Amino acid sequence: MWKPIIAAVLSLTGTTAAPNSPLWQDCGDGLQCAQVTVPADWARPGGAKITLGLARLPARDPSAKQGSLVVNLGGPGEQIAALPYLKTQLGDLTQWFDVVMFDPRGFGRSTPVTCPARSPQEAEYVFGTEDRYDRYVRANREFGTKCTAAAGALAGNLNSWQVARDMDAIRSAIGEPRLNYYGNSYGTMFAQAYAEYFPHKAGRMYLDSVIDHTDRSIRDWLVPKAETDERNLRRFAGWCATDPGCALHGRDVLQVWDEVLARAPIPAASGGTVSATRIVSRSFVSYRPDWPGLAESLKQAHAGDATRFTVDVGARDPDLSRIMFCADFPYPADYRAVRALESEMRELAPRIGWRQAWPMANHCAGLPPARTFPQHPFRAHIPALVVNGDYDSTTPPAYGRRVTAHLKGARYLQVPAGHAVYLTGNPCVRGYVHKYLTTGELPAAGTVCPEH
Repeated sequence: MWKPIIAAVLSLTGTTAAPNSPLWQDCGDGLQCAQVTVPADWARPGGAKITLGLARLPARDPSAKQGSLVVNLGGPGEQIAALPYLKTQLGDLTQWFDVVMFDPRGFGRSTPVTCPARSPQEAEYVFGTEDRYDRYVRANREFGTKCTAAAGALAGNLNSWQVARDMDAIRSAIGEPRLNYYGNSYGTMFAQAYAEYFPHKAGRMYLDSVIDHTDRSIRDWLVPKAETDERNLRRFAGWCATDPGCALHGRDVLQVWDEVLARAPIPAASGGTVSATRIVSRSFVSYRPDWPGLAESLKQAHAGDATRFTVDVGARDPDLSRIMFCADFPYPADYRAVRALESEMRELAPRIGWRQAWPMANHCAGLPPARTFPQHPFRAHIPALVVNGDYDSTTPPAYGRRVTAHLKGARYLQVPAGHAVYLTGNPCVRGYVHKYLTTGELPAAGTVCPEH
């Protein structure tokens, strides 16, 4: 899912107001902030209350604006702290809208849940032995138990069923008859829940890098991820064959890959050895900027030194995000069940895509039981615009097409790209998004945007 890298944490002061009239206050960096009060559990609206933190980038010309556009860029996690650093990427939208962000329940400027222990998530998320997996499950259970105890009124109430109702409260509070929405990555999960329960209040919805919540079959949910991963490894090999700057240029990259994994564990000059599961876990094949580093890592490992695979890079998921993620996407916890899924994925994606059986186990295995909002099909008449990058193994294109099929009148826009297509600046996609959000006009069926 998209995880913003935040250089600093803002100090935002919101003022609690009635749900139908939030009081916006200046809170620095060109932002205005407010709060909305909602039930901690929408199934018991008369019970405990929480607040939702809001922030907005005001429209450039209030006299010409078309209303508010609510934005969630994924995670699930904190949003508002990242907004000052996203003003360039989101700035075009302020030609027509107040851009409104909210921190989902439990995160950031909303009533927060502070887990007293860090999650035990590991860079080596593929588990090669049952003993290591069982130790991890115990550690994740301890983390989840402590986090649940700290959640108070939010315990068991961190899922997209609840967030959809929060979003409708926000819609009402900012005075919009319909929710115009831009969801990216996990933000599209919230959109699907909203579309299911509030279809007559949904306005224009742009969904980027859609995560599919419509399929009950875990196998069918994993297959597109595994197949996209495998295609990306072949793309990496193709790039290496044509770019003299690749450390493996002139060699059979896929053969090198196979031989490195067959030789593992491989010594590291920094000490110890590096397992095949570690190499598979730390091989980033989806994005071209990662390819030169991966080629050098494989070259050195093939020569007998796997030190580069010992380095942990990449953003750490917010601890609380796995609580919500696993409530929305329950996943088998039994080691043998996950290994069985791995075996099925190996039949389709034998070199690297099979690893997709493990990330959700890394998130969810051992977490204490909670009230869940599992995958299920739904139908709604919402002419949304949907975009998934062809190269995105996190939210593969099949996910976007599946969700589009559940939204009558929706249109899928194809683009050879990775994750978060609008944010990464594809001008063709941005042009269609702006036209759709301002006029409701969708691109013609079958439209394909170029990569750049």
